[in-house]
Amino acid sequence: MKKEVFELQAEICKTLANPKRLEIISILKDGELSAGDLVERLGITKANVSQHLAVLRQRRVVTARRAGVNIYYRINNPKIVEACSLMNAVLMEQIEETKRLAKRLKK
Repeated sequence: MKKEVFELQAEICKTLANPKRLEIISILKDGELSAGDLVERLGITKANVSQHLAVLRQRRVVTARRAGVNIYYRINNPKIVEACSLMNAVLMEQIEETKRLAKRLKK
Protein backbone atom coordinates (compact mmCIF):
# COMPACT_ATOMS: atom_id res chain seq x y z
CA MET A 1 0.00 0.00 0.00
CA LYS A 2 2.78 2.44 0.91
CA LYS A 3 4.47 1.93 -2.48
CA GLU A 4 1.20 2.81 -4.21
CA VAL A 5 1.00 6.05 -2.25
CA PHE A 6 4.59 6.93 -3.21
CA GLU A 7 3.71 6.28 -6.87
CA LEU A 8 0.69 8.58 -6.62
CA GLN A 9 2.75 11.21 -4.83
CA ALA A 10 5.35 11.06 -7.60
CA GLU A 11 2.61 11.57 -10.20
CA ILE A 12 1.28 14.62 -8.37
CA CYS A 13 4.81 16.00 -8.04
CA LYS A 14 5.28 15.58 -11.81
CA THR A 15 2.02 17.43 -12.35
CA LEU A 16 3.17 20.27 -10.12
CA ALA A 17 6.64 20.39 -11.68
CA ASN A 18 5.57 23.14 -14.07
CA PRO A 19 5.76 26.85 -13.20
CA LYS A 20 2.55 27.74 -15.07
CA ARG A 21 0.59 25.02 -13.28
CA LEU A 22 1.88 26.29 -9.95
CA GLU A 23 0.86 29.79 -11.00
CA ILE A 24 -2.62 28.51 -11.86
CA ILE A 25 -2.90 26.95 -8.40
CA SER A 26 -1.73 30.19 -6.82
CA ILE A 27 -4.31 32.19 -8.77
CA LEU A 28 -7.13 29.76 -7.97
CA LYS A 29 -6.34 29.72 -4.24
CA ASP A 30 -8.52 32.80 -3.87
CA GLY A 31 -11.50 31.20 -5.58
CA GLU A 32 -13.08 29.92 -8.75
CA LEU A 33 -12.25 31.56 -12.09
CA SER A 34 -13.20 31.01 -15.69
CA ALA A 35 -10.71 29.75 -18.25
CA GLY A 36 -10.87 33.19 -19.88
CA ASP A 37 -9.95 34.87 -16.59
CA LEU A 38 -6.97 32.53 -16.26
CA VAL A 39 -5.84 33.33 -19.82
CA GLU A 40 -5.98 37.03 -18.97
CA ARG A 41 -4.09 36.69 -15.66
CA LEU A 42 -1.44 34.31 -16.96
CA GLY A 43 -0.80 36.18 -20.20
CA ILE A 44 -0.51 32.99 -22.25
CA THR A 45 -2.64 31.55 -25.03
CA LYS A 46 -6.00 29.94 -24.41
CA ALA A 47 -4.66 26.69 -25.90
CA ASN A 48 -1.74 26.68 -23.47
CA VAL A 49 -4.00 27.37 -20.48
CA SER A 50 -6.35 24.61 -21.63
CA GLN A 51 -3.49 22.12 -21.82
CA HIS A 52 -2.37 22.94 -18.28
CA LEU A 53 -5.92 22.78 -16.95
CA ALA A 54 -6.44 19.40 -18.62
CA VAL A 55 -3.40 18.01 -16.79
CA LEU A 56 -4.55 19.51 -13.49
CA ARG A 57 -8.05 18.09 -13.99
CA GLN A 58 -6.70 14.66 -14.90
CA ARG A 59 -4.77 14.54 -11.61
CA ARG A 60 -7.80 15.96 -9.76
CA VAL A 61 -5.91 19.05 -8.62
CA VAL A 62 -8.70 21.23 -10.02
CA THR A 63 -12.35 20.62 -10.81
CA ALA A 64 -14.45 22.33 -13.43
CA ARG A 65 -18.06 23.32 -13.90
CA ARG A 66 -19.79 24.67 -16.97
CA ALA A 67 -22.06 27.72 -16.82
CA GLY A 68 -23.36 28.53 -20.26
CA VAL A 69 -20.38 28.97 -22.57
CA ASN A 70 -17.92 29.44 -19.71
CA ILE A 71 -16.02 26.80 -17.79
CA TYR A 72 -15.04 27.67 -14.25
CA TYR A 73 -12.14 26.06 -12.39
CA ARG A 74 -11.41 25.72 -8.71
CA ILE A 75 -8.95 23.88 -6.48
CA ASN A 76 -10.29 20.42 -5.68
CA ASN A 77 -8.79 20.18 -2.18
CA PRO A 78 -7.51 23.12 -0.08
CA LYS A 79 -4.64 20.95 1.16
CA ILE A 80 -3.11 21.27 -2.33
CA VAL A 81 -2.81 25.01 -1.75
CA GLU A 82 -1.38 24.35 1.71
CA ALA A 83 1.23 21.98 0.28
CA CYS A 84 2.26 24.49 -2.39
CA SER A 85 2.41 27.29 0.20
CA LEU A 86 4.56 25.16 2.49
CA MET A 87 7.01 24.38 -0.32
CA ASN A 88 7.07 28.07 -1.26
CA ALA A 89 7.96 28.94 2.34
CA VAL A 90 10.77 26.36 2.36
CA LEU A 91 12.16 27.80 -0.87
CA MET A 92 11.97 31.37 0.43
CA GLU A 93 13.90 30.29 3.54
CA GLN A 94 16.53 28.64 1.36
CA ILE A 95 16.88 31.79 -0.74
CA GLU A 96 17.32 33.91 2.39
CA GLU A 97 19.89 31.49 3.80
CA THR A 98 21.82 31.55 0.52
CA LYS A 99 21.82 35.37 0.62
CA ARG A 100 23.08 35.36 4.22
CA LEU A 101 25.86 32.92 3.35
CA ALA A 102 26.89 34.95 0.29
CA LYS A 103 26.97 38.09 2.41
CA ARG A 104 29.21 36.42 5.03
CA LEU A 105 31.57 35.12 2.36
CA LYS A 106 32.01 38.61 0.91
CA LYS A 107 33.30 39.93 4.25
